[in-house]
Amino acid sequence: MSEPRNDAQQGAKNDGPDESVYDVVVVGAGAGGLNAALVLGRARRRVAVVDAGQPRNAPASHMQGFLSRDGMPPASLLAVGRDEVARYGVKLIEGRVDHIAQGFFVHLEGGPVLKARRVLVATGLRDELPKIPGVHERWGKDLLFCPYCHGYEVRDQPLGVLGTHPNAVEHALLLRQWSDDVVFFPHTLEVTGQAREQLRAYGVRIAEGLIKQLVVDEDRLRGVELAEGHIVPRSVVFLFPRMVPNDALLTDLGCEKNEGGWVLTDTTGRTNVFGVWAVGNVTDPRAQVVTAAGMGSAAAIAINHDLLQEDVERAVEDHHTAVEKSPASTRAIPQLP
Repeated sequence: MSEPRNDAQQGAKNDGPDESVYDVVVVGAGAGGLNAALVLGRARRRVAVVDAGQPRNAPASHMQGFLSRDGMPPASLLAVGRDEVARYGVKLIEGRVDHIAQGFFVHLEGGPVLKARRVLVATGLRDELPKIPGVHERWGKDLLFCPYCHGYEVRDQPLGVLGTHPNAVEHALLLRQWSDDVVFFPHTLEVTGQAREQLRAYGVRIAEGLIKQLVVDEDRLRGVELAEGHIVPRSVVFLFPRMVPNDALLTDLGCEKNEGGWVLTDTTGRTNVFGVWAVGNVTDPRAQVVTAAGMGSAAAIAINHDLLQEDVERAVEDHHTAVEKSPASTRAIPQLP
């Protein structure tokens, strides 16, 4: 099997009506955006990827659950991905998109403006953390969110779960799969009698009272201090953050949202707005790195077929125009026997 050409000019077929127009501009170079760019680049589409270099999982030292990449640092995955898409002629642009105007004029902060036939938004989400001393400092270290991403690495350790989100009780129950020593801190969360019964029955202890701070010593989490002064020793603490999609680019274009506040898409990532796709955490808070990559691939294939239909329709129109202007020109087209 031959290797892909390294010359970027050989990657894309820039023989369309306007070489200054990108077939697709991808906003966001996480797993979803880069995988979409990879598939589109291999389809010889003219693609640009714009990214501000602030991935959600930047605080994490490793990622898990991605076949063949289990344990790989997130930054390393993105670096490899950028190298791979560049081999296929994809243009990588460092910057932040300010807005996307109708007709798909993608305005970057400070310029330039990119013109696209289709856009794919993969801008992810941001985690809003509670204002508890120590939370921001320990986030991604020994203050974690996803049990599927980090549970195995902290198995059998003394774990804590902060009651700062309505899903915190379920979070605590889930973490019992990785440790027999789990303490739930309700903090300001109202916990129903049924939930308390479930926690106790499943072996999760409850530490009542407001949380004062996370106790850290020598750059390691030591425990959770309650307002009344008692410290509950813990090695690792989990919390469920408030997840807010970075979807301003989509909503400004008129993309519809569901009741939960997330942009609606079909199974390929297509939104209700013509020519606009969205993948990854910007539409699905549950999407992990491997999920986002798959979403990017599905969207890229759908976008390519959408562009193909438009290309064929344009070719037919051009052919009809040429025939009308000069019927004899059709004789110049070689015919198969």
